[in-house]
Amino acid sequence: MTTTSSMRFHGHVVTAGLRRKFNTTSVTRFIRSPVTRFIPQANRSPASPMRLQVTWLEALKAQQEGRPGSITSFSKTSSDVPPVIEDRTMSDSFTAISLPFKQDQWLLDTYVNSTGRLRIGQIFQDLDALAGVIAYKHCAPYDPTIVTASVDRISLLKRLTALSDIELFGNVTWTGKSSMEITIKARTVQDNSVFLTANFTFVARHPITQRSFPINRLVPQNETETQIFDRAESYNAAKKRAAKSGGLHASPPTADEASIIHSMWLRQKAYEDPNSGLDLPSDVVLMRDSQVHSTMLMQPQYRNRHSYMIFGGYLLRQTFELAYCCAAAFTHGNPHFISLDQTTFKSPVPVGSVLYLTAVVAYTQHQAQAPQGTFVQVRVDTSVSDIQHGNRVDSGSFTYTYFVENKCVSVLPVSYDEGITYLEGRRNAIESKNFFNELADLNSQELEKTVT
Repeated sequence: MTTTSSMRFHGHVVTAGLRRKFNTTSVTRFIRSPVTRFIPQANRSPASPMRLQVTWLEALKAQQEGRPGSITSFSKTSSDVPPVIEDRTMSDSFTAISLPFKQDQWLLDTYVNSTGRLRIGQIFQDLDALAGVIAYKHCAPYDPTIVTASVDRISLLKRLTALSDIELFGNVTWTGKSSMEITIKARTVQDNSVFLTANFTFVARHPITQRSFPINRLVPQNETETQIFDRAESYNAAKKRAAKSGGLHASPPTADEASIIHSMWLRQKAYEDPNSGLDLPSDVVLMRDSQVHSTMLMQPQYRNRHSYMIFGGYLLRQTFELAYCCAAAFTHGNPHFISLDQTTFKSPVPVGSVLYLTAVVAYTQHQAQAPQGTFVQVRVDTSVSDIQHGNRVDSGSFTYTYFVENKCVSVLPVSYDEGITYLEGRRNAIESKNFFNELADLNSQELEKTVT
């Protein structure tokens, strides 16, 4: 009978059986080498979503035993005592994080894409994680269950021509009874220039009953904050009205929209008619031919802090990158991200489920003036099924807009269903333009007050 000795190396146990594979010199060199403790890539970001309460094995065991796997501080206290609602200011929830790419090349390595530019999808994860931190800060001292209800807008205000240190910062800009809007901006530290803005809506739920949880009130402190609050309140009200109206799923297209679809239908029929003498132009792609698909198993490494559901920022990254591939394949060009339109998370994505993603070019618009090119709007529909595929539910749609320089490509819907998709894309494009105009006016007003 033999005994097995062991030693501990950077937190990992190395048995004698493994040590016998090395001679004394190699073991000494291995131990004295300047190797740092391995850090999972997903945890390298300062805004990492992996701030978990318990390990997955602990959460899984708790789930199997029928008890909660992620215990919040609120649920440890009396759940029958109603929360005391207090007034909060925008500065109370203000939070900023730094991404020191110039000082940390290995951190930068996890944020660059294959062309050496910033990987926007990776930034999306940080935006959602930071928004969650801000939301919990606003709700303090209570710790309800907070989930991402929607991404109202993410807009790239200008392209980054060089990689530099970045700071993400934001705060709560509007509150309802149990919901809040959070605005986050990204700036380059070197020139203090904001290049990206994002708006999220979070909702608070009771950690045990899952009913609406009342949150602290937001009280604007000056004229600028009042304008920001009023804009968010108007947008939230308009969003609710649009949800009730059902859009094109409940009401027919307008006369102008019907004319657009009819004109496209006549073009498509002419291309199909062998006697028309017209062939489908090389710069026109049928909508059905622009589709790309992806299927993936949801692993626990990308769960949120409540253990059993997938982190919303991870879904943003996956849908963004599939949309990018779709736009690139459609144009045979290099798409530049412009914006993510309003996105509602219709149902959560559980750990262990199968996520299906379908991306399709929904709308295109050409730009004749410099820089010439095509705006390509890609819609990514997501659905989720349990591993046994007993059911499959819609989990949300994501609409991304890209610009591809020196490309003139048009999408052509064929069926009525595709025509509705096209019109929805057209409406999104108009709404995005109005949003940019309002944002420019607000920024201009802030700039004038700063100068004067």
